[in-house]
Amino acid sequence: MNKYRSGFVTIIGRPNVGKSTLMNHLIGQKIAITSNKAQTTRNRIQTVYSCEEGQIVFLDTPGINRAKNKLGEYMLMAAESTLNEVDVILWLVEPVTYIGRGEQYIAEKLANVKTPVILVVNKTDSVTEEEIFKAIDTYKNIHDFADIVPVSALKDRNTDELIKTIFKHLEEGPMFYDEDTITDQPERAIVAEMIREKALRCLDKEVPHGIAVVIDRMKDRESGGIVDIDATIICERDSHKGIIIGKQGAMLKKIGTQARGDMEKLLDTKVNLKLWVKVKKDWRDSDYLLKNYGYRQDEI
Repeated sequence: MNKYRSGFVTIIGRPNVGKSTLMNHLIGQKIAITSNKAQTTRNRIQTVYSCEEGQIVFLDTPGINRAKNKLGEYMLMAAESTLNEVDVILWLVEPVTYIGRGEQYIAEKLANVKTPVILVVNKTDSVTEEEIFKAIDTYKNIHDFADIVPVSALKDRNTDELIKTIFKHLEEGPMFYDEDTITDQPERAIVAEMIREKALRCLDKEVPHGIAVVIDRMKDRESGGIVDIDATIICERDSHKGIIIGKQGAMLKKIGTQARGDMEKLLDTKVNLKLWVKVKKDWRDSDYLLKNYGYRQDEI
């Protein structure tokens, strides 16, 4: 009989390499939000993959990038603090032959880490097989990888092979969570992130980086069948508030409509969502406001 293996696996990489998309595919449900903008993932999110062979607890972390403000410092700490605590590191990269400063910075961090690192070359659907081999050839010179696995998170290609490879590097161990558990995130946190995702996708340029979302109320109606959710989008400038609300409230309505669809799938019930927008100047550099909006360094 095969041994039951289990362990913790962190997913690292530069912003926008597909970490959250990969994690969502591996566990088969949308937990982490995705967009093509940097700073999409801000907190460390745990999700759970269970099968007969064992259990993998994935940690999706913010992209590793040099910090520009206190929120950036928090995100960097959230990402880097996992490296020595886990059993396996997945380093996601794109299939390119040029190793930029972002990747070199990560390689420097990994040089002092004893945890086995699996290089995951993502976005293989966007290049030829020859280009994938060239990328692997380039990367294998900058770190002593335990394994290298090419995948496409978006198309869900070769992800089964990645799971097998991870288990190969895990020790025999216990089941950490019930097999039905898929995340340690409370529903309120996931719902707030769904609103932020839609704002990221709908809004232009610099506005999304300066927003946070707070759930003010989330309550099942006594009559059943509907959850009432009141939420506030926090932004840094009055001009941003106008952009988020839009002409006659059109942008806020668009964000709310798209977020509500995801919430109804997650909660399996109708959702009545009400959104407000508030300005809190420079909240990303305020220790007090960062804590208020759920970015707590003492919980990393």
